[in-house]
Amino acid sequence: MFTLEVCANSVESAINAQKGGANRIELCENLYVGGTTPSFGCIAETLNQLTIPVHVLIRPRPGDFVYSDMEFHQMLNDIEICKKMGAKGIVSGILNANGTLDKERTTELVWAAKPLSFTFHRAFDIMPEPLKAFEDIMGCGCNFLLTSGQKSKAIDGAELIRQLIAIGGSKITLIAGGGINHNKILELARLGVTQFHMSGSEIVARYNTNHTGLSFVSTLLPENTVQQTNAETIANTVAKLKQYFNKK
Repeated sequence: MFTLEVCANSVESAINAQKGGANRIELCENLYVGGTTPSFGCIAETLNQLTIPVHVLIRPRPGDFVYSDMEFHQMLNDIEICKKMGAKGIVSGILNANGTLDKERTTELVWAAKPLSFTFHRAFDIMPEPLKAFEDIMGCGCNFLLTSGQKSKAIDGAELIRQLIAIGGSKITLIAGGGINHNKILELARLGVTQFHMSGSEIVARYNTNHTGLSFVSTLLPENTVQQTNAETIANTVAKLKQYFNKK
């Protein structure tokens, strides 16, 4: 069968994902900058509201994946708190300044997360020598790799994803993510992908009057809007996957 993991940027998005039939949540905040670690209040309420597994993104800030010692200790502390709160998995990873894997500190994150599963996130998609990088990630003990095949959209990185599935075998599970929607998802399924990652989100306007014209946001997200997972989008995707996998 398949697993549809929804990248949810709020409690409400996570609830919508579960309503739509998602199998798992990757919980984050600030999705419009690639996601950052959610607040502990967000994690607690999401775990309280959901019955499906919740994996938590551990990324202390936007930007690169090269972290100072203080940021690294923050990540370790965040992982420990997530374990105590009842999360089922951790999503993270650390690079060196040259873009290669920081094996020592990534391995430390993996061990800190145990017995939770560990997903190495899409930092992989900007690493040099992807096949060597993949071997290094497996060597750290990661359970999952989330990747778009080093392209903006997973469907465009399909050839690399196919190679990684073949190399990884039973040692690591590939999660295809990046520009996935219900229109393109079966093209990835036909390559042997069984785990999929999407946000299924839309921009929702809630506040319709700005009385002073003052803005607190960048141009990445329109003023007075939120990004939120749409339950119907997830449901449509789940229906397509069920139809495909039930025929196999």
